[in-house]
Amino acid sequence: MQKRKLGKSNLEVSALGLGCMGMSWSYSPIPDRNEMVSLLRAAVDRGVTFFDTAEVYGPYTNEELLGEALAPYRGRVVIATKFGWAPASEGEARWSRLDSRPDHIKQVVEGSLKRLRVDAIDLYYQHRVDPEAPIEDVAGAVKDLIQQGKVKHFGLSEASANTVRRAHAVQPVTALQSEYSLWFRDPEKEILPTLEELGIGFVPFSPLGKGFLTGKIDEKTTFDSSDFRNTVPRFNAENRKANQALVDLLQNIAKKKNATPGQIALAWLLAQKPWIVPIPGTTKLHRLEENIGAAEIDLTRDDLGDIERAAAHITVQGARYPEQMEKMSNR
Repeated sequence: MQKRKLGKSNLEVSALGLGCMGMSWSYSPIPDRNEMVSLLRAAVDRGVTFFDTAEVYGPYTNEELLGEALAPYRGRVVIATKFGWAPASEGEARWSRLDSRPDHIKQVVEGSLKRLRVDAIDLYYQHRVDPEAPIEDVAGAVKDLIQQGKVKHFGLSEASANTVRRAHAVQPVTALQSEYSLWFRDPEKEILPTLEELGIGFVPFSPLGKGFLTGKIDEKTTFDSSDFRNTVPRFNAENRKANQALVDLLQNIAKKKNATPGQIALAWLLAQKPWIVPIPGTTKLHRLEENIGAAEIDLTRDDLGDIERAAAHITVQGARYPEQMEKMSNR
């Protein structure tokens, strides 16, 4: 697979990474652990070198999974993980409270290092901006960890352009991870210009719209009772029906390219900027191979123009998160 550098940093990764959250958390049913170890190793064999996890996924079990599966490939792969949540107190919903105090960051990094079985974390993201912890203090804490050799690169997730600037002034930010796809294009307003100016890479999560852009979900689809998409307004049946127009657009382009709608969605992202590295998640080998195939699809200027003109007439319906989660974004 082709490689890309995240902004002006020297961090080089495969053009497509692998989001690993669904291997342990959020999407149901949770797959067999041994099967996921095999899938992660199959991804490396197929050229994927960039893997995304977080302390909260599981919690903890996703980091442990990657630590086991990727142990034979040390030095050949880049693992990104995240900090910034406080374990729930009695009576609280689990992982509902943010905590990016410097002392907390320096404490939890030790657990992530142990679970991932590494001496240093390749890319350490703040999972969500904590309004109670000044971003300068957060950046300073990660800077200390970098100087100690425990972290190699600093990242942010779902941060506003202003927050990115403030953090970058203290410790250079290697990458911002936020949602971006044809189904959610808000980053084009302020985020992408800011990242380009500062030389910061962009790692879009949910590049397939939590599965919707693959064309395999419609208004009749039912999710497992524990699947978090049941709580997402954009996934109610009425909105899924309305948003089918976006999938129809992708299917029309896919037919011309002998591809799938999901591949076109990923190829579109790759065509936006050379420093964009999407991280589609999957728990199935055939989907992994389909996603990897997107890196070989060449969307011409005419193709991109056709997509842009058609997409301009489509308004995606429904919020992408429940209200409480949405409040944690773009701070």
